[in-house]
Amino acid sequence: MRDDPRDPRLPTSPGFWRSPLRGPWFTSVLGLVLLAGITVLFVTGLLSYAAYNPDLSPVNDKTPDKGILGFYLFAWPTDPHWLYRLNQGVHVTLGITLIPVLLAKLWSVVPRLFALPPARSLAHALERISLLLLVGGGLFEFVTGVLNVQLDYVFPGSFYPLHFYGAWVFFAAFVAHALLKTPTALRSVRRLREEKSDLVSPRPAEPTVSRRGALWFVGGGSLLLFVTTVGQNFGGPLRRTALLAPHGGGEPGSGPNGFQINKTAAYVGIDSAEAAEDAWRLVVTGRTGTVRLSRARLAELPLYSSALPIACVEGWSTPDQWWRGVRLRDLAALVGYEDDPPDVFVESLQRHGAFRKAALRANQVADPRSLLALYVNGEDLSPDHGHPARIIVPAAPGVLNTKWVARMTFGDL
Repeated sequence: MRDDPRDPRLPTSPGFWRSPLRGPWFTSVLGLVLLAGITVLFVTGLLSYAAYNPDLSPVNDKTPDKGILGFYLFAWPTDPHWLYRLNQGVHVTLGITLIPVLLAKLWSVVPRLFALPPARSLAHALERISLLLLVGGGLFEFVTGVLNVQLDYVFPGSFYPLHFYGAWVFFAAFVAHALLKTPTALRSVRRLREEKSDLVSPRPAEPTVSRRGALWFVGGGSLLLFVTTVGQNFGGPLRRTALLAPHGGGEPGSGPNGFQINKTAAYVGIDSAEAAEDAWRLVVTGRTGTVRLSRARLAELPLYSSALPIACVEGWSTPDQWWRGVRLRDLAALVGYEDDPPDVFVESLQRHGAFRKAALRANQVADPRSLLALYVNGEDLSPDHGHPARIIVPAAPGVLNTKWVARMTFGDL
């Protein structure tokens, strides 16, 4: 005998879901918070992708088949110098902070995922499909984002295309859902009395907490995640509060080179003999040919200083560090670009891994704060910070600030 979907022992029955917290008001409040928060997440995510200048060079483009999804891309600016630090700090910290809200929202509407029949009409079928895309896409984006922040690369492929394409699918479903539900949500929030809804249990259990109390609980969870994450965007005592961030806690060392890094020289396989000052040479190629420069020769060129942070896609950043080295525009001038510094293709001593090669736009090369740095905070770069030389560019993602630079090729890319 076939089970009766109205049997209260089955999740297909409205009577199975007995929490008295579920209802239009509770769901609507959570939905409006997510409406604002996810919109900010989507915009900052697109800006983060644009910061890589993926339309400049194939080495910067981790989603080469994006087609029209790259319609908005633009040349990433160098001002203000903290732009990427702010953008990615907001993106990652807000995403983590919204996790309790997302989970509470999914819990509040879970009866609808089991409702029968699956489709009462074409419009209802489209709504159910958009709901599945919304729930699946939301979980996918938040899970992959958190795994990336925690440096757990367990994806069945590269994080970049998975997160990028997933974001567009999720946000398309999110927009469709918001257009359908926002007017109803606003009405539900304004009303003092609960209206009838399939979210309200026909046989509710005794309440143990009010709906406002539940919202305070969700908000407290979000506040806890915020407090234990946001400190990774700063230095000093605040970084120690970022207990849930892989780059939180104290600085990894002391002294001028004691600030945060992502990957060590040993991790990426840098050969110490190849990076030694008596063996290493920087190869610079351009309009008039190629020059080879030792570190000692670079140190004899005019040196300039810039106070710039390092900001990473995982959401962590450093305070401004005091870098000193040769301006990129001056290196371009050595190979025939005195007045019009072009794009540059930078290659590292690093043999494997993403972004061992990277491209920078002409506006980044031309900025007087953009350096091939030899020193930081008054001392030589340490091996983990890119000795013998590294790129540092204002407002650029950390991976474009190539460490252990071996070759620079100037010209249109």
